[in-house]
Amino acid sequence: MVYSGLETKRELMVISLFHLLGLALEIFKTSPAIGSWSYPEFAYTKVFGAPLYSGFMHAAVASFMLQSWCHLSLRLTGYPPHLVAILLASAIYLNFFTHHFIGDYRWLLTIALVIVFWKTKVHFKPMVREFWMPLPLAFLFIGFLVWIAENIATLFGGWQYPNQVNSWAWVHLSKIGSWGLLVVITFVIVAELKLFSKRKDKSQLTD
Repeated sequence: MVYSGLETKRELMVISLFHLLGLALEIFKTSPAIGSWSYPEFAYTKVFGAPLYSGFMHAAVASFMLQSWCHLSLRLTGYPPHLVAILLASAIYLNFFTHHFIGDYRWLLTIALVIVFWKTKVHFKPMVREFWMPLPLAFLFIGFLVWIAENIATLFGGWQYPNQVNSWAWVHLSKIGSWGLLVVITFVIVAELKLFSKRKDKSQLTD
């Protein structure tokens, strides 16, 4: 992708970062002590029970956002202070780990998400006309699409949840919210990169 010019080296670093964050989450969630889901089939490329491709699946979401930013001319209005966005994304990521030990705060984080991004709109231009969508709604929509993809993947045995061990069943609807929250982490990382690059380009023009 970098060689072809579709992605920059800086964007590759972001994708690699999310690959590592995703793989760490996968290793934790598939550990015997947690068992949120599993990859039952044998593979030489597993790392502590999680295959390497699981990290690439998370990284693919970041790559999708980076490509969307370019091809759909994404821009943000009403974006919150950078530190607030980063702290919220960090709290969401940590909650995926800590809720097994100290309680699940996803609903509080969801409320915080809506408050923080209440005024944020994502503008996109699929062709000529520009459209916009409230950013929290965009998170929910992407989470829903990933949930559909997850149902297809588990149907064909890519991985399985505890309720799918004996026979396939629909992935629980609550996963839409979980994926929506996970998308927040990806989006903030990508947005911060894009906003940083924009500020850097402006500073170079004024020098």
